[in-house]
Amino acid sequence: MKNNAFGKEKGWIELIYGPMFAGKSEELLRKLKRLDYADVIYQVFKPKIDTRTKNKIMSRDGRNMDSFEFDNPYEIFDKLLSLEVNPHVVAIDEAQFADESIVDVCQALADSGYIVYVSALDKNFKNEPFMVTAKIACIAEYVEKLSAICTDCGAPGTATQRIINDKPSNYDEPVVQIGNYETYTVKCRHHHKIPGKPFPEEIKKFKSDLRNLLKNKENK
Repeated sequence: MKNNAFGKEKGWIELIYGPMFAGKSEELLRKLKRLDYADVIYQVFKPKIDTRTKNKIMSRDGRNMDSFEFDNPYEIFDKLLSLEVNPHVVAIDEAQFADESIVDVCQALADSGYIVYVSALDKNFKNEPFMVTAKIACIAEYVEKLSAICTDCGAPGTATQRIINDKPSNYDEPVVQIGNYETYTVKCRHHHKIPGKPFPEEIKKFKSDLRNLLKNKENK
């Protein structure tokens, strides 16, 4: 590795997150490919539950890179200790699929001097945070949030929409369902729909009162 590839300080976490189709894996691959020019050694990981590509991380445009798959995030430690050459960078794709011990793993890796790149979905199809991602965002030194394009209006797409039989999935359906274009799309805040999503009575009342207030003003 070149002497100043990372400056003097070593050991931190960088998070790339956002909805599906925002280019998270593409950005992770770009960052890793760039390291090749500085002779930086890296090791890539991803949760085994992501069955879309076997032992690889892949961007939507087809670029890919070999990865080690894990069930338990602590397997990352075992893999690193088994390598003949210790990497400078540890990259973890699709981190939202890991259990919450991945947060402690990232913390321990950065504390031990590794540069940790993490790519993850920020929210599930209900437009609610993946807590794993939220916790990594809190401990990361560098955070990059990406957006896609709303397929309804072309505005920045920030919410992943699951589609089943051409209709939005109901709120009570399982959070994790591995899929791609056939199952998911991206919407902006105003076009994202979740049938059956419960709201506190206070929120329902506020929205109803606001609609009535605006309607009365229009009629004056």
